[in-house]
Amino acid sequence: MTKIQINDVVRDMTAEEQAEFDARQVTPPTAFEQSMIDLRHQRNNLLMESDWTVLADSPIADKTAWQNYRTELRDLTNGLTTVEQVDAVIWPTKPGA
Repeated sequence: MTKIQINDVVRDMTAEEQAEFDARQVTPPTAFEQSMIDLRHQRNNLLMESDWTVLADSPIADKTAWQNYRTELRDLTNGLTTVEQVDAVIWPTKPGA
């Protein structure tokens, strides 16, 4: 049984308290889940960096290349099921790069 401290009193948790405590424990992500979290983080940063390119007042006249780039970024995670596939992702090239 897990100990709990309430108002400086330490006691064992009741079975109900223990069950609630156990239910709130976070299971660490698997290697695949962590690799997807990392991939999405990088992808989301690239999307944020390019947000300005598709705004109505953007100085870019032809936004199509940027729209396609951003679509490719959003689609990057589709169909990935293994860490190896995540590691092998080929990032799209920024327009004008």
